[in-house]
Amino acid sequence: MRIRSPSLPELHAFAALAKTGSFSLAAESLCVTQGAVSRAIARLEAHLGQTLVTRRGRRSELTPVGQTYLQSVAGALEQLESSAQALQTNGRRRALRLSVTPSLFSKWLIPRLPDFHALHPEVALSFVPYRRDDPLDAAEADAWIRSGDGRWPRGIRSDYLVGRELVPICSPGDVRPASPPLDAQGLLSRPLLFHVHYPDNWRRWFEAQGCGDAQPQPAAHFDQVSMLVQAVIAGLGCAVVQRCLIEEELASGRVAIACGRSVEIERGYHLCYPAAQRDAPALAAWREWLLEQAGRH
Repeated sequence: MRIRSPSLPELHAFAALAKTGSFSLAAESLCVTQGAVSRAIARLEAHLGQTLVTRRGRRSELTPVGQTYLQSVAGALEQLESSAQALQTNGRRRALRLSVTPSLFSKWLIPRLPDFHALHPEVALSFVPYRRDDPLDAAEADAWIRSGDGRWPRGIRSDYLVGRELVPICSPGDVRPASPPLDAQGLLSRPLLFHVHYPDNWRRWFEAQGCGDAQPQPAAHFDQVSMLVQAVIAGLGCAVVQRCLIEEELASGRVAIACGRSVEIERGYHLCYPAAQRDAPALAAWREWLLEQAGRH
């Protein structure tokens, strides 16, 4: 069978020239000489019987035929490069075992993970079971994301990520434009939903609003933030939660900020890891990416 397609060096030279607009820059990007690029383009044009490139001084431009041909081969070249990279990195993928607090995992981390996988295909993440009382030295994990105030056992380093901002939330129907605006005193008359493990959150929030003598009473208790938020959506009452855990619900309009300013607390989510492992390649990549994501938040 006669092979009609050009050689890969010719196609790569053509794509590099199209991208840079310069024979010298194309040569630099491919780590070859300018003459090698020029000869590759000449062979490609001779093979196809078409003029693909025109020179305009030091710059080079694709002809209409060249532009059309680039559109038809660019995707195939990209696929070939991606396939080669995947095979090359597969044999040296670095594993990183992580234990993550479930609430932050499902509400904040998972929606962002595709970005990490795209940036670091060489790191294979493995999420091990979460245990609330894990002493942070278990052999099953390399790093942890935990809720706390930053005081960890000796030998463990940490970086604060998100979670110190508390906000009161309610059903969107409670803050319609036609309704009187809610304030801290108004919230005291509403059913207040409490988190079993953090029953002091409402008192902290009312104190920050100047209601230090408030005695908020629970209408119901929930042991998971997801249940607490679902109860608010169902109209059972108002809750105070960490803002990082309700990004999706706020964006979709399923919950609304009830009133007042947010409150900063000492507790938040931290990336924890053994100090001796900080510079391990997989952990370093994970840490850098997490801090960048937290900075955006």
